[in-house]
Amino acid sequence: MAAPVIVDMPDTTTVEVGKRMVQLRETNGVITQGRVLTLVVCTLDSSEAEDAIDAANDASREHPCRVIVLARGDRDADTRLDAQIRVGGDAGAAEVIVLRLQGPLVNHESSVVTPFLLPDTPVVAWWPRGAPEFPSLDSVGKLAKRRITDATFAPDPQAAIKKRRNSYAIGDTDLAWSRITYWRALLAAALDEPPFEPVTSVTVSGLASEPALDTLAGWLASRLSCPVVRRTGELRVELHRGTDSIAISRPQLGRTATLTRTGEPDQRIALARRETRDCLAEELRRLDADEIYAEALAGIEKVTYE
Repeated sequence: MAAPVIVDMPDTTTVEVGKRMVQLRETNGVITQGRVLTLVVCTLDSSEAEDAIDAANDASREHPCRVIVLARGDRDADTRLDAQIRVGGDAGAAEVIVLRLQGPLVNHESSVVTPFLLPDTPVVAWWPRGAPEFPSLDSVGKLAKRRITDATFAPDPQAAIKKRRNSYAIGDTDLAWSRITYWRALLAAALDEPPFEPVTSVTVSGLASEPALDTLAGWLASRLSCPVVRRTGELRVELHRGTDSIAISRPQLGRTATLTRTGEPDQRIALARRETRDCLAEELRRLDADEIYAEALAGIEKVTYE
């Protein structure tokens, strides 16, 4: 792989960064016509930015995009914008613009990012940590057709995912929801086998600090219309029907789950925890409303916590 082109621009302006982007296109053959979206990543500080860039770069191999990373600095410092442009190499199929904001600029993220949005392409906003209480009302969120949060890294993950319903707007989603995609597929497949009886009760167990399990419990409550209990304990989901029961369990840090059902031998299934980059790539595949996610959030209110 060719070495990436990295251009550092300390103490600069958005106009100068824009001019440098044009120069790069002219001298290095960098193009934007193939970009399918603009991904704006809102990070809390520069130290968090690199992990977010790595995940965005991986996702960009499936979704070529322009990645704009906003790294917030000291609000009390003098006004300053430090920029870095990355194209090729580790930038994957993306072109990355890192904008480090200091002073009053921290409160004007949308004004800083707007000059770099690609014309006629959708905007997706992603907050790896520190998401606003109402993403759709955030200045960057208002620019986006899709808004991605991640309750997993909130100070209180369980409280954060429960609050997502109050702030939900069309276009919102959370990576905690993407982390259970394979769990949902396995459970749906297991229920699609005889006996075709209604589920009478469900128990979802696992870490209290894992909001993905809260969305899973909410999804089951909304879909099955039966009592759903959320407990702290080993990672396990149990569904009970009139004549049989189904359970999927996995060690917290394991990669293989066990599917157990009445009267049948146990099955071993590959079910590793999904990485952030995989969840992000999944969410970038759709830009329409995720009604099932909204129903899962609403379903959390029906879940009994023990």
